[in-house]
Amino acid sequence: MMISNIRISCLLFAGAVAFVGCKDPETMTTTSEATSTTGDSATSTSGSATEDPTATATATATATEGGTESATGTTTDVDPTGGTETTGCTFLSCMDGGAPDTNECDIWAQDCPDGEKCMPWANDGGGSWNALKCSPVDANPGQSGDECIAEGGAVSGVDNCDLGLLCWYVNEENIGSCIDQCTGTEEAPMCPSGTVCDVTNEGVLTLCLPTCDPLLVDCPGDQICFYSSLAGDFICDFDGSGEAGAYGDPCEYINVCDPGLFCANPENVPGCQAGGCCSEYCDINEENTCAGKDMGQECVPWFEMDAPPGLEHVGACVVP
Repeated sequence: MMISNIRISCLLFAGAVAFVGCKDPETMTTTSEATSTTGDSATSTSGSATEDPTATATATATATEGGTESATGTTTDVDPTGGTETTGCTFLSCMDGGAPDTNECDIWAQDCPDGEKCMPWANDGGGSWNALKCSPVDANPGQSGDECIAEGGAVSGVDNCDLGLLCWYVNEENIGSCIDQCTGTEEAPMCPSGTVCDVTNEGVLTLCLPTCDPLLVDCPGDQICFYSSLAGDFICDFDGSGEAGAYGDPCEYINVCDPGLFCANPENVPGCQAGGCCSEYCDINEENTCAGKDMGQECVPWFEMDAPPGLEHVGACVVP
């Protein structure tokens, strides 16, 4: 599958121990975030200052859409030719030093004229959603879960999904699936049961994405399970690992490790010589199965406190 129009997030985690290597958004040339929180404490990813030296790891990043994703915080976008949250930073805004230039409408209020809907798009011809505009609603619009067509590509802002829906998981033929955009308000987002609201790209993308268990590897198709700080849960979106992404492989973003793995800070993966390397999720209720256990890796809880129901067992293989 062609990796196109993808976003990545280096997330700001709340209530979770994050174990990911991400670049500082002020120094990088792709979009990602640099800081994560561990319960009440926080550590920074590569390139940013450590707020709490006792924390075990740092934030994770993600990429989505069209082939490879995040959650609230800062997102990273990849262009269609190369295909791969610190808070509030997209690929374009990191590079250009600012938020989107123009938003014609309010994604939450859906305040476009009758017969139109507020849609994210790339207003500069690039591969990243960086603005909002009013687009016509199709005469026979698709409903949630229906196959859809993104006219001119995933970031065109024009599709045949109904009001409040977006054509997502778009492939090289511009065919995807209609998914719900978040409703409610930015402060109190709402999504259908089984999904949670994931806000990225400076608030331009507001998507209802399915929840998952990273140990079950239960995401559909070419998707992976990663943590969303805004949603406070693990969510499914595209796997951008390609031929890489095995345990110990270098990584910078949350979506570039194979299913069942996450991008950890280098000090948490024995032998890692990059800014981050892929490590394993693990079950804290079982024996230490970490690949690096003979070199000091242990299975530690992903959540310091307030784990989502059913995810209390999720751990991460790191060097404490």
